[in-house]
Amino acid sequence: MRYFLFLALAATLHAESPTPPPAAPQTLRETINSLDPAQIQKAMDALQNNFLAPSSLDEPSRQRALLEGVIRRLSPGAAIVSNNEPASVASGVPYLAEILDDRAGYLRPGAIDAATLGQIDSALASFTEKRLPAVILDLRAVPRGSEFDAAADLARRFSPTGKILFTIQKPSAKQERILTSDQKPLFTGLLVVLVDGNTAGAAEALAATLRINAQAMIVGTDTAGEAVEFAEFPLDGGRKLRVAVSQVMLPNGAAIFPDGVKPDIAVSLAPEVLEEIFLQSREKGVGQFVFEVERARLNEAALVANTNPEIENTPVAKAERNKPALRDTVLQRAMDLVTAVGFFQKQN
Repeated sequence: MRYFLFLALAATLHAESPTPPPAAPQTLRETINSLDPAQIQKAMDALQNNFLAPSSLDEPSRQRALLEGVIRRLSPGAAIVSNNEPASVASGVPYLAEILDDRAGYLRPGAIDAATLGQIDSALASFTEKRLPAVILDLRAVPRGSEFDAAADLARRFSPTGKILFTIQKPSAKQERILTSDQKPLFTGLLVVLVDGNTAGAAEALAATLRINAQAMIVGTDTAGEAVEFAEFPLDGGRKLRVAVSQVMLPNGAAIFPDGVKPDIAVSLAPEVLEEIFLQSREKGVGQFVFEVERARLNEAALVANTNPEIENTPVAKAERNKPALRDTVLQRAMDLVTAVGFFQKQN
């Protein structure tokens, strides 16, 4: 009897098993990559001899197409940019240090420079004095750039002495520069690093080396994949060609360019939401975007003002009540991680 029941169950499961989804169509790059040299030449000849507008394939047009294709292929390692290219979205976000729920110290460096490193040292000393078990390092507001020496200086605050942080290799000149940790770390507890698609250059190198040398957990989305140093070559019309000439290599031999740093815990946040959170946090800090804020209640002040915030029905009050609360879901997930690790450590 059990045998027949087993067969019936197996047949049911087989009948209900979902059909595997069709394979995703190849991108143009994947299709071209699959062609051997003879097929590529055959395709080029067919275009040259049969396309309805032969002038589109004259020598100047082919050279432009070649340059366009090469830059697309090498991105983000090559680009044509304007001399007055606007600053990145993350630029101008100031340094911030805060204690979250007496469980974690929050650090947002902003620009990584000597002044910021001094502030970070003071904050880490305060976190240590208060015996906070965790630090959350938010690299989502670090401007793009190749200040790798400054990034190494910050990494030394968390990395054991004598560790290789990363190497900067310049293949064309057969040069490499090794940056190491040569000081005692200022913090050795749980470290969580926040990143997103705007985390680029030195900030990526910092996140990657902290994962290797300080066992940091990385939360957020894939970084930009621009842990390189650029050289710039002027072009006409107020433009310049930007080319990657050296790259960061990690102690394990891995490169960050061009795929970026993958998070250990993937969480995304809309850029416009993060921008608003950064703006409001200048005055109010970030804690309000992590924890639920208690709803306004009837109290003595409200009675004196002859108002009742619990039943206020003015259009402004209704709009405020119905407006969705800003939440930094990436930072929330980091705090969840801090809570989980803390609970596990207590059980052991």
